[in-house]
Amino acid sequence: MRLVYHPSKLPQAPILCWVTDRKGLTFAEEDLIEALLKRTVNAAVAGIDWIQTREKDLSGKELSSLTHAAVAQSKQINERNGTQTRIIVNDRLDVALSEHTGGIHLGEQSLAVLDVCKWLAAKPDLAGRDKFLVGVSCHSVQAAVSAARDGADYIFFGPVFATPSKAAFGDPQGLKRLAEVCSALAIPVLAIGGITLDNASDCLAAGAGGIAAIRLFQDSKNLASLVTDLRASFR
Repeated sequence: MRLVYHPSKLPQAPILCWVTDRKGLTFAEEDLIEALLKRTVNAAVAGIDWIQTREKDLSGKELSSLTHAAVAQSKQINERNGTQTRIIVNDRLDVALSEHTGGIHLGEQSLAVLDVCKWLAAKPDLAGRDKFLVGVSCHSVQAAVSAARDGADYIFFGPVFATPSKAAFGDPQGLKRLAEVCSALAIPVLAIGGITLDNASDCLAAGAGGIAAIRLFQDSKNLASLVTDLRASFR
């Protein structure tokens, strides 16, 4: 069974998503939040579609403060440049809603996607479902199909290629498995894990609706040029 989604909620072009990891930045601990916010501004200016704030060790208060600033700055940039960069919060639905973000991303140990979607549907005043996305990280075809059936708007699938940040999930899934997941779903599947400028287009050829990465975007010396090169490689 193929599932349907509301295309107006998502970019039509391949989605570029930066997943943050402030501790991977080369700054002193006390400067990491400020450095991450500056990187967020640069990413929004460069035209990255989604910025997933994945800072699991922050307290609720710290994450709320960081998210508040990220949403405010990206909104200004979007209004000025006519772009649509979306801030998505990892795991913390309370923070995602209170700070008026563009969505929540759930992991395997997070809240159940079905419960989240039912709760959101019952409280449309808190998060209009035409503007607030629910995404899920999956590592198998079965998990992806289940998440989509339960109401997810998009899926992260991986690790597609070898990468230190996803080593805990075992061997890379590879492009063949990525293609299997993409063909089973009608919601966008974003490839994650070891994504580079050289292999990003291979993920789209396998059916992915976009790519998600930490180091690809976070380590780039010129985000605007990287985004331009990525979009050119997708043609």
